[in-house]
This record gives sequence, structure tokens and C-alpha cells, in this order.
Amino acid sequence: MGMSGFEQATGRKPRTVIIGAGMSGILMGYRLLKAGLDHFTIYEKGESCGGTWRESTYPGLHCDVKSHHYCYSFALNPTWSKEFPAQPEIYAYFNRQAEEFGVLDKIRFRTEVGEARWDGAKWQIALKDGSSDWADILVSATGFLHMINYPEMPGLETFKGAKFHTARWDHSVSLEDKRIGVIGTGSTAVQITSALAGKVKHFSLFQRTPQWVLHVPNEPYSEDQRQEFAKNPGLMMDIYRETEDAAHYLTMGIMFEDSPYRADLVQNALDNLAKIKDPDLRARMTPDYAFGCKRLIMSPDFYEAIQRPNTELVDDPIERVVPEGILTKSGRTIELDVLVLATGFNALAYIRPVEVFGEDGISLEEVWAKRPIAYETMTVPHMPNFFMIGGPYSPVGNISLVRVSELQSGWIMQCIEKIAAEGVAIAPRQDATDVMIEGFREQARKTIWYKGGCSSWYLDSEGVPGIYPYPSDKFKQDVSAGPRFGDFAIRPLPETEPA
Repeated sequence: MGMSGFEQATGRKPRTVIIGAGMSGILMGYRLLKAGLDHFTIYEKGESCGGTWRESTYPGLHCDVKSHHYCYSFALNPTWSKEFPAQPEIYAYFNRQAEEFGVLDKIRFRTEVGEARWDGAKWQIALKDGSSDWADILVSATGFLHMINYPEMPGLETFKGAKFHTARWDHSVSLEDKRIGVIGTGSTAVQITSALAGKVKHFSLFQRTPQWVLHVPNEPYSEDQRQEFAKNPGLMMDIYRETEDAAHYLTMGIMFEDSPYRADLVQNALDNLAKIKDPDLRARMTPDYAFGCKRLIMSPDFYEAIQRPNTELVDDPIERVVPEGILTKSGRTIELDVLVLATGFNALAYIRPVEVFGEDGISLEEVWAKRPIAYETMTVPHMPNFFMIGGPYSPVGNISLVRVSELQSGWIMQCIEKIAAEGVAIAPRQDATDVMIEGFREQARKTIWYKGGCSSWYLDSEGVPGIYPYPSDKFKQDVSAGPRFGDFAIRPLPETEPA
């Protein structure tokens, strides 16, 4: 077999650097190995694989995507214990797959990337430990949930008890016989409430904005079912496909007011709310914005949990944190032993805080000055041979990010194969990207995320949702169709000495 265009230009196979060894970084490594492009390194700032499932270990943590769909389609897992898997199982699954795929040997743990700079032929990479590396192809697999959102709250530093963010849960702190306060009402706070309310001395959930909560049971799989999954992988694939179809209907029902799938979802949420017996509490927990405007929360028992003994919802706004607990606007002091910040992440950080400099030294921050943008969610103008799994406008929310990552990594591999075969640098053209982003933004204004009357992390600085605004099956079709290279600036790589 003759040399590829890349090897003719450089005398070697292309080298890839992947940032992040979570679900998508492991997947990208697997794809490179399958393609025979084994000259790559994965840099991981943590000490093991698993990404967000390594970082977050709070009580009650589980995925809100069904277990048989929250895994690689080519590595289905018969051992899930429940319909919606808990953190330890997911963390173990991704670490096991990294080992089975042969990716583990390619990962450098406890090594953080500080900067990546395109020098006209390849990426020069500075690591935070003072060492350096280089790559022909750079892939960001940093995920959405790695930049912690700490609240700006007066007096926070004065609190005398234990305090921590949910992604930095301090398991050395005993919760037994303690007064626990949780700030936030997103999925994380809801899961913690279900796990702890009624089981500690006192539990206070501080609510700024009520949420719509779907009642979704989480049934365990029996030993017989798990044995059947192991014997019959086709059964797992049937569940996988059914769940993918259901996710499509769910996103349609959430996003669009005229969707035929919406009424049943709204009724579920209303019936769920009706489980709150106290009419005053029910009114305080009823959102004043449209269903689906914020990321939907799914729980088997949240409303039951908030009504347990020694449990209260606090919607009196927080004035400040004081040494003994929380002072509310009305002047009430709520004494606490443990303060938990369930305040989420900066989900629009993407690869940041890594500094990236592309053609002619242009920075990613300059390209993203108005808002984060990407062509087809994965590539950025002026950034040659740079790709993102889970970049701007990717589908997120109540769908499987594993499935999204499979589609994106497959598309990226087609780009890498072109780079290798032809010895070229590719980046999407600015005009093609602008047209695509304008189309996304126009469509986003038709969704409930824009029209629903709420503030959410989906919205950019102009109040327009920065996530994929079409039904999930359109994303699958578009990405599966492969790259449209007519929308790219494609340049031959300069001939270089073999590295």
C-alpha cells in the first residue's frame, strides 16, 4: 500500500492529541485505534477516566437517560442494576471500556493542557506541568460539566460549618444528625433531596426558581433480566433503539408548543405537582414559565421527599451567608451545619480554560467574542485540524450524550481520514459557519427555550438558546451524512522533516 498524502508531506502517520478522558475522549481514542491511527495521546487533568462521573459523587447521583442508552452502542452493558444508572456503575463502565478498548495506555493522567497554538503545520501544545507536546490534529473532548459555577454570594467565606460544591462532595463530612442546606433546584439538588430529606436532622432546600419535574420511575432490573441481557444482546439493542426513539419524541414534546407529544408530558408534570398536599407549598413550587423552558428534571420521588419530616423548602430569597447559616431577605436565620452548593457548571465553557490560537495567531476567544460558535457543532473557523466533541450548538438536555458523541466522533473521523489521505489542513469557512449559526439562531427562536419565559443556562448573552434547536433525528441524519468539504478551507500541509 502506498503512502498517504499525509505521510508524503511529513514522512509519518498523523499524530492526534485528545483533551479529556471522559466518555467522549475514550470514544475518540477507540475510533483512532480502530482506524490504525495509533499515534495519539489523551491528556486528562484528573487521576482516572470518567469525566463528570469521576468528579461528581454526591448522594443520589444517577443519570436521567436510561442505562441501556447511556452506553456505547457497540459495547452494551448487561449488568446495569436499574433503568436509570447510578454514578458508581457509570464510572465503572467507562473505566472498564477504556481498558477493554486498549485506550488506557494512551492516557496521561494528572496532566492539564494549558495552551494549544497552530504554527502553520501542526499544533504546539503547552502543558500546565511545564512540559510540551505537539499534534497534527487536536480534539477537544472536555465535555460540558467541568467548569464549576460557584455562586457570588455575600458572606459565603464566613460560614463556620462544612461547605462544598456538589462536584467536590466532601465524603469525610458526616451527615448524620446534621442540619443540611442545599442551594439550587436543578437535577442535582433534586437528586440530593431525594437521597437525604427525612434522613438527616433537618434538610433545607433553597429555591430561587421552581422547576417542572416529570415523574419517571426508576425500576431495578432483576437478576433474571440481567442474565437474559447477557445471553441475548439483541434484547439490549431493542431497548437501545426504543429509548432512542423515545428520546426523539421527548425532545419534540419539550421544544415545540404544537408538538403532538407535548400534552402527555405536561399532564405528567401537573399530576406530579398534585402530589404536594399543602396547597401553599404546591403554589410555591409551581413554575410561572412554560413547561420545558428549562432543562426538564426527572425524578421518581422528589415531591414525596420535599414533604418528609424535618424538611423544608425555603423560597424566601437569600440575603447573605452568615457564620451560623443563611440569612434570608425577611430577616430569618436558618442555622446549618453543612452548606451544599448545587449551583451547576458553566456549560458554555467548552474547551476553556485551555487557550487556543489558530491561523495567524487568532485566538479562540476572538472567534468566540460574541458567542461560542461552531460549524456542524464540531469545528471552528480559523482553527485548522481542530475538532470538538460536544462543541457549541450540540444537542444537550434530556438525550444521551453518548449517542451524540458517537455521531460526532464518526464525523470527525471522516475529516481525519481526509487529512491523512491528502496531507491537508482543513477548517470550516467563516461564511459557511455564519450561515449555519444564523440558521440555528433563527430556528432556536421558535423553541420553547426562547419563548417560554424563563432564564436558563441554554441562553447566550442575547437570550437566544445556544444548543441544537431541531429534533434529535435531524441531527442524526445531518451528521451521519458526513462532512460537506465544499464548506471548508482546505490547504496542503507544508513539507516537513519527519518528526
